[in-house]
Amino acid sequence: MSQALARKPDAPALVEGEFAFTANDFAQIAQLLYEQAGITLSDSKSTLVYSRLAKRLRALGLASFAEYIALVSSPAGDTERGAMLNALTTNVTRFFREPHHFDHLRDQVLAPRIAAVKAGRARMRLWSAGCSTGQEPYSIAMTVLSLLPDAPNLDVKILATDIDTKVLATGREAIYSEELISAIPPEARNRWLEKDRASGDWRMSAAVRSLVSFKELNLIGQWPVKGPFDAIFCRNVVIYFDEPTQERIWSRFAPLLGTEGRMYIGHSERVAGAAGQWISDGLTVYRHQAGGAR
Repeated sequence: MSQALARKPDAPALVEGEFAFTANDFAQIAQLLYEQAGITLSDSKSTLVYSRLAKRLRALGLASFAEYIALVSSPAGDTERGAMLNALTTNVTRFFREPHHFDHLRDQVLAPRIAAVKAGRARMRLWSAGCSTGQEPYSIAMTVLSLLPDAPNLDVKILATDIDTKVLATGREAIYSEELISAIPPEARNRWLEKDRASGDWRMSAAVRSLVSFKELNLIGQWPVKGPFDAIFCRNVVIYFDEPTQERIWSRFAPLLGTEGRMYIGHSERVAGAAGQWISDGLTVYRHQAGGAR
């Protein structure tokens, strides 16, 4: 980790509030976040950074952002660096977001493999990279189950990864409010979710949960991940990275895709640069020209 930037005495406040927060404080936090997670913070995020991290200062009993930065910059601050990442990463998700992706997954990726998987001649592997609170991987699981109800008894696995340990815990619990599950089609809801009559919340059924494994993973760190994958969902994640980091991420996905594998990205994202060997296979759906893993 780099050395903390030099602090200027009596620097003007960047955000007015309970704790002094200067442009230098923001620069140091932005630098730490980039080094730890590859995420780029623009100056327009200063108020967001203050509001989210002020809660951490209160919880830790710290008097200033200077003290907080000293903590997260030190070897003793490993646990709090994780808490900082959790606080500053954005987790916007919903069930069956971009529904055309799940239609494409069902018809173009899963359907051609169903017979082989049923017969035990093939396996099925899918990855939700940047899974947030679990809506995406569970949407993938319900799509699989719509074609293959016996998937929990077959060689079918869905990997769900995120850098934020709090959202991973929510995903593992698999409990969602009535409002959050409103995007799930009624037929799938009735078949694959269970309602708690006391709370009114819904939980994914054991069959759905059994398909998904939640793991902590930093996309700019090591990937203890083995392919080949039939599909990789990495949607609305790399928009927080600078262009060179985006290109590295796309390039690292390529060899993990199967020969017929597809990658699904966010509607505002594009694969480009050194990873320009991707071939469009639908709206924000790609195949790799090299064919992926074999």
